[in-house]
Amino acid sequence: MISTLNYINTTFHEDIRVDVLNGMTASQKSIPSKYFYDARGSALFEEICRLPEYYPTRTELSILKSAAPALMQHFRKGDIVELGAGANLKIRTLLDTVAANRLPDFRYIPVDVSETALESSVAGLLKDYPGLNLLGIAADFTCHIDVIPAERERLFVFFGSTIGNFDEDTGVCFLRSISGSMGKGDRLLLGIDMLKPRDILERAYNDSAGVTAEFNKNILRVLNRELGADFDLGRFRHRAVFNEEEKRMEMYLQAETDMSVNIGSLAIEVYLEKGEGILTEICRKFTREDMERTARDAGLDVRGWFSDPKGWFSLVELEKKGG
Repeated sequence: MISTLNYINTTFHEDIRVDVLNGMTASQKSIPSKYFYDARGSALFEEICRLPEYYPTRTELSILKSAAPALMQHFRKGDIVELGAGANLKIRTLLDTVAANRLPDFRYIPVDVSETALESSVAGLLKDYPGLNLLGIAADFTCHIDVIPAERERLFVFFGSTIGNFDEDTGVCFLRSISGSMGKGDRLLLGIDMLKPRDILERAYNDSAGVTAEFNKNILRVLNRELGADFDLGRFRHRAVFNEEEKRMEMYLQAETDMSVNIGSLAIEVYLEKGEGILTEICRKFTREDMERTARDAGLDVRGWFSDPKGWFSLVELEKKGG
């Protein structure tokens, strides 16, 4: 039985109001990337993951298929906690290593800000993995780590290089919140996108089919719906560029004309000049040294490192220092 805890309902509307007010009144206008993922945004992202230019998902999945037996070998029972649950291909890869008679020893806990995405992520799992326990938690995992049950051994999984959506300091703080909640025997499996040539990175975020552009613009639909804004999506252009100094991809919605936008529930009017960009996402790229330093700063030790032959992506197995 799926039990969904609706923590997000108590804070979502206030969070989006505060986040958008702060972001759209700053000198560099921005909208947090977590607001991409309503039902339509989640579907668009799954489409992005199948695009030929977008290497991270298929590369991470290939690494996981090779690494899964080793990762699950000593995890005899407990909770698999997925932060930011999306399509369940990766979770299935872990579950496929578990013998059918051992499935009742495990519980899958997807945590996602979108209830729709949460329900979608677990659809079919009960049918395909009879005996598996499921507990869905609708919450913002960046600030609600404490609502995740901690009475059993846990394997946290944070796939897709989502850690790259945080700047360096915020990323360390987030990982520190996980390490602070970890008990003896708990582990974190973290997906990271590795630093590589600009042309490969920029192609991945500027696909020829224009799906990423639609995904980027969808965040304005969310603001129009949730905050009574009047963004005209046709007056914005998707732009994704690699910032070499910061070692990160940056996604913007660039104004094609001078305009003013009313955000009704915030009672503000936002002015944008032609060419001005709203920052919607950063995607940091890592070297191994970057990741090892980040882990140390967050109170974590690297226990295992898995990568593809090209070194384009890595899965890093982490444990609490002294754990």
